[in-house]
Amino acid sequence: MSEPRFRLDQPRFERRTPRFRVDPEAFGQWTEGFARFLGTGRFLVIQTLIILVWIVENYLPGVPHFDPYPFQFLTLVLSLQAAYAAPLILLAQNRQDDRDRVNLEADRDEARESKADLEYLAREIAAIRMAVGEVATRDFLRSEVTRLAESRDGRDDKPVKEPKAPKQPKQPKVADTPIAPVERPVTAD
Repeated sequence: MSEPRFRLDQPRFERRTPRFRVDPEAFGQWTEGFARFLGTGRFLVIQTLIILVWIVENYLPGVPHFDPYPFQFLTLVLSLQAAYAAPLILLAQNRQDDRDRVNLEADRDEARESKADLEYLAREIAAIRMAVGEVATRDFLRSEVTRLAESRDGRDDKPVKEPKAPKQPKQPKVADTPIAPVERPVTAD
């Protein structure tokens, strides 16, 4: 018989040592603050002053030199600073990219909803225009009132005949006309 197989993606035994856990959100906020500070003029001025004091301290005669002329310790310190700053800046940039991606998706969803709302409103306005096309207009009513007033002035003692209503176009039968309901589009959430 073959031996039972163990999963290779999980450790065999539980570790007994305490694990160091870091809150990724708090660490990410700290790295963003640090990266923001590294990009300021204040940091550049402070770093420049520290380097100038370092060089003057180690170049002046009569003062004890802890890092003589080739300034190897200064080079080591600046390399260490760059080694830590670069990954922290990249981490901050990745977090910003994630935020930008989420904002972009939200903007796209909002644009889709706005487009659907606009299309719905355009259909509603078209339906209202079609319905209003069959109603008497202001000019028609004005001309009828003026005609009635003129006919009344000419014949005060005679009763006024009621004007005939304008001929309405023949309405198609309801059974012959397909009715398309106007519905608001459903958006996926």
